[in-house]
Amino acid sequence: MTTSARPSGRRPLEGVRILAIEQMQAVPFATQLMAHLGADVVKIEHPTMGDSGRGSQPAVTDVDGRQVGATYLRNNLGKRCVGIDLKHPEGRDLIRRLVPRFDVVVENFKSGTLDRLGLGYDDLAPLRPGLVFASVSGFGNLTESPYSSWPAYAPIVEAMSGIYEYRRQGETPPTMAPVGALGDTASGLFMIIGILSALRRRDETGEGGRVDIAMFDVMVSMADVVPNFWSLGEPTNTGNPANGVISGFRARDGWFVVQAVREHQIEKFCEAIGHAEWIGDPRFQQRSDWNKHLEDVIRPAVNEWAAGKSKHEAAAILAAAGIAAGPSNTAEDLVADPHVRDHHMLIAMPRPDGGEPVLTSGNPIKIAGVPETEMGRWPVLGEHTDEVLRAELGLDDARLARLRDAGAISAPVTTPA
Repeated sequence: MTTSARPSGRRPLEGVRILAIEQMQAVPFATQLMAHLGADVVKIEHPTMGDSGRGSQPAVTDVDGRQVGATYLRNNLGKRCVGIDLKHPEGRDLIRRLVPRFDVVVENFKSGTLDRLGLGYDDLAPLRPGLVFASVSGFGNLTESPYSSWPAYAPIVEAMSGIYEYRRQGETPPTMAPVGALGDTASGLFMIIGILSALRRRDETGEGGRVDIAMFDVMVSMADVVPNFWSLGEPTNTGNPANGVISGFRARDGWFVVQAVREHQIEKFCEAIGHAEWIGDPRFQQRSDWNKHLEDVIRPAVNEWAAGKSKHEAAAILAAAGIAAGPSNTAEDLVADPHVRDHHMLIAMPRPDGGEPVLTSGNPIKIAGVPETEMGRWPVLGEHTDEVLRAELGLDDARLARLRDAGAISAPVTTPA
């Protein structure tokens, strides 16, 4: 296989054009990451209501006087926004005319929604040879599911994967969204893998294709320990901690966490906290014995050892001894963390209504020779409608005005005086 050399500093997805019929988080998260990597992302939103993520809370007041919610703010940097009503026949016609100008169409509506509008894969693929069409939905489109008609947000598929029961105790209800919208962000990442694979195949064969991601499938993959441990006879929904020492402990200013699950790791842990006598203690013969005595022996001793230390100091001492440990950071800790700063993992966007900048995560994909991307702010609703429709379809002022009057596209963006 031969590859053509790219100029140093060129972002790997430059030249890839994405038409994003997206909402909320799963696909917007993915397309923002692809924009970091150089893709041109044109986002389609309803001309008056916009992406439903705009209605989330907390929110800021944007330059056009509209409220913009947190879900939208953190998933739409560096995109252009075109306001088109997909339920309007002329709006659908605009989408069909735009498709030949793009490499990839992405969507994350409920299964079958775009098909019913005449904008599904079978409708659009003939318009653009080599089109890659990628969908994210709760339960997929290509394989029949008993849940196809069910609406789904991230916590629904997370719960269905078994991960909520994995450590739930007694009659305590499942903890919803324990790590944010994992079902969304993970599904977006799998969609990127699918798109890049389809583009690679297109490079070789000229054929595009359909990428279909079911969020439930993704969470079964992410929660792989649930069926795996069950098949090996390990109970996973008893509320018991894992074998070895996997827990959080109290320091002077908060919590730090430790994972020591192999015998040599546990020995190092005992030595580091000044309890080498535990090594060989008959109470701790098996890995499972350590969690049996977590509360009556181990936790009091570790908390006493760490009482005069900060959580960062305690973690650093254990890490120096070769033990996996880290502070349990608050948001303030994370924002001040030198690793996060030096890796450019937080982007600060000026807040249009005053106050502290809006923070969102940066690009975790680091490629040698490719500099960090300076991302533009989130788009105002309909901000790029005229620009895109003029450039891509050659529409003039009269045609744009007629489409506006018909309600097919958004009104010009205005800002308060």
